[in-house]
Amino acid sequence: MLSVQVLPSLLSADFARLGDELARCAAAGAKAVHIDVMDAHFVPNLTIGPCVVEALRRVTKLELDVHLMMSDPLRYADDFRKAGADAITVHVEAVGPRTMAQAIQRLRATGAKVGLAFNPDTDPRLWFKHFANVDLVMFMTVYPGFGGQAFIPETRDFIRATRAAFPALPIQVDGGVNRDTLPQVVGDGANLLVCGNAFFKDADPAGFLRWAESVR
Repeated sequence: MLSVQVLPSLLSADFARLGDELARCAAAGAKAVHIDVMDAHFVPNLTIGPCVVEALRRVTKLELDVHLMMSDPLRYADDFRKAGADAITVHVEAVGPRTMAQAIQRLRATGAKVGLAFNPDTDPRLWFKHFANVDLVMFMTVYPGFGGQAFIPETRDFIRATRAAFPALPIQVDGGVNRDTLPQVVGDGANLLVCGNAFFKDADPAGFLRWAESVR
């Protein structure tokens, strides 16, 4: 069984003190943090670029899991890798089916772990033929663009179908993952849990992380 791991989402952190927030993640026991990159085109929000990832890399040894919510993610993949990204996840909706194999090769060439992300209404079964060539798949359980949204329960079917077909593939879930929904997605087969408000707004983030990673 794949071990359960919480990745605090920096989208819910205090951007005025990101160094301190990274230290808080590490002190709580996190091994990685999730970084949402939005381009105001693929999604209606605009967040950070490679220069911020580079600054984060200078002050932490945590794994930097970079999620590119961008219309042209391959254009910037090298920049984010050079800035310090350990894993780079791109959306299948942005890359498209005709160039997916080449896109995976292009991402692999950066040296980062490669992930494929799916919006809540994208059926992953149409993309199963590519899953043997990536390091993780991510299911958005909210529509991407903003933090703090409510979990979309219909996405659980996609998690279960993917876990049944790929028993050893790391499955990440991002959006509305909290004390209520976390046991559900773990039961469905997810093992990489992106938690924003559930982690940063908890009175005891370390306690939340210990609890979450003990759920089976």
